[in-house]
Amino acid sequence: MTRSENDVKGSGKPTRAYRSPRRRAQAQRTRERIVSAAERGFLTNGYAETSVTAVATAAGVSVDTIYKAFGGKPGLVRAILARALEGEGPVPAEQRSDQLQAEEPDPRKIIAGWGRFVTELAPRGSPLLLLARSAAATDPELEALLDELDASRLTRMRANARRLDEAGHLRPGVTVDEAADVMWTYSSAELYELLVLRRGMPLERYGQFVADAMTAALL
Repeated sequence: MTRSENDVKGSGKPTRAYRSPRRRAQAQRTRERIVSAAERGFLTNGYAETSVTAVATAAGVSVDTIYKAFGGKPGLVRAILARALEGEGPVPAEQRSDQLQAEEPDPRKIIAGWGRFVTELAPRGSPLLLLARSAAATDPELEALLDELDASRLTRMRANARRLDEAGHLRPGVTVDEAADVMWTYSSAELYELLVLRRGMPLERYGQFVADAMTAALL
């Protein structure tokens, strides 16, 4: 005699083998509340000075909830930056970039689009990245996370460079790896810090600067 996997042994009553949409939405709201509380804490008080307990109190959850969901402060940094990289609106920036490259034949327009993405993403993620880099000097786990994020961004830039190369857009003599290094540099938090945060360059002009510089270096 076989029983449905949804039957409770001995009761004959079905169990839920899934989480209801309402519970999923509630869990997502809780996660967003935690991530927002952590971001406010880090940027206002500093990374070292913001404890998991303080984040939990601000988010209205238990400390155990944060450790189970994020594994500690480096995991919170990862979640904040992942949210920042989605950009604005319902479609993640990475997906919009892929669509731009698939549909736009003009490489100058593709790179101009990348410049606009920089103006969208840099203000969201760069302040925390810069803060985390300072804190990483005394936090090996955070340093490892930042190394991983740098490597991931370079992988993404190499994929972009490869698409340009395969379409015949790269200037003769510019290799995929060299093009990736150029894009990796111009998408860095450090460049945003130098030109926008320190020199006060308007964000729109910064995006145009990045696009013009990449166009000159790559095409």
